Amino acid sequence: MKTMTLTDYGPEAVFTPTDTPRPTVTAGHVVVRVKATSVNTIDTMIKDMGADLPLSPALPAVLGMDFAGVIEEVGADVTGYAVGDEVYGCAGGLADLQGALAEFMLADARLIAPKPRTLTMREAAALPLVGITAWEGLHRAGVSEGQTLLVQGGAGGVGHLAIQIARHLGAKVTATGTGDAQLAVIEGYGASAVDFKVEKIDDYVAAHTGGTGFDAVFDTVGGANLTNSFAAAALNAHVVTTVSLLELDLTPVHFKGLSLHVVFMLLPMLHDVGREVHGQILADLAALVDAGAVKPLLDAESFTLEEVGAAYARLQSGNAVGKVVVEV
Repeated sequence: MKTMTLTDYGPEAVFTPTDTPRPTVTAGHVVVRVKATSVNTIDTMIKDMGADLPLSPALPAVLGMDFAGVIEEVGADVTGYAVGDEVYGCAGGLADLQGALAEFMLADARLIAPKPRTLTMREAAALPLVGITAWEGLHRAGVSEGQTLLVQGGAGGVGHLAIQIARHLGAKVTATGTGDAQLAVIEGYGASAVDFKVEKIDDYVAAHTGGTGFDAVFDTVGGANLTNSFAAAALNAHVVTTVSLLELDLTPVHFKGLSLHVVFMLLPMLHDVGREVHGQILADLAALVDAGAVKPLLDAESFTLEEVGAAYARLQSGNAVGKVVVEV
């Protein structure tokens, strides 16, 4: 089969077309003919940082975590799936798991779900990693009907899905972004948009919560921005982040009694713990998509498998609006 393979890591590393043995089906797994895969920030981090990240595959490496495709083979002990089924998932591209930048990949059946019927392969491939992350974050924060939620980075991959799922749960959602394009995306999904470069925290907290702060904050920007999330949170609120690789003063967390949650959705793949939870989230997410409650946002640029280097560059440029997808 054809793969796009890395033989080196680093910002200048290039993907090389390579003929690789097709994976052999094993118990509990399926072989999927990959139709599309999306590019996530963690994918670009692995490419650029390599051995500096403990989850990076050994070289030569085939990256790509998200995929949508068609089942070609079904292994022993797999139930509920048959050859020809259209599925999607996040099941490779790290540690010893071959990724989706290939014509075929081996996927643990616990990490996949039937593809949303109303989406194309390209659209479905944009969902798994960011969708699971959004779902887990909202669950950890206990977001429910009538609560106020602030999404930091509402036009991003995780952010735009967190808005939609939270609104389905009945929350009142406000989200930050900047520039006309990002603010339009946020408002298009039914949230109140805040331009973080223009509006001060105290002002939008007053406008959207009466000054009491948000019941929950989902910070997809993370890092140093967490201090802004702490400032925007109500007393005893929940703050969720996907980026916490830093030293930070937690004094504001203490004096507000905040609960801080870190979502690292790769744990089931890395440690083979609770993988079936991801499969169930993907099945539930597909139901929301097919009911019209959730729709992924895709970048306007299209890329083929051979153009994966350009797809990575597109995401890293900061110019993409929506998920960057590679069609296989």
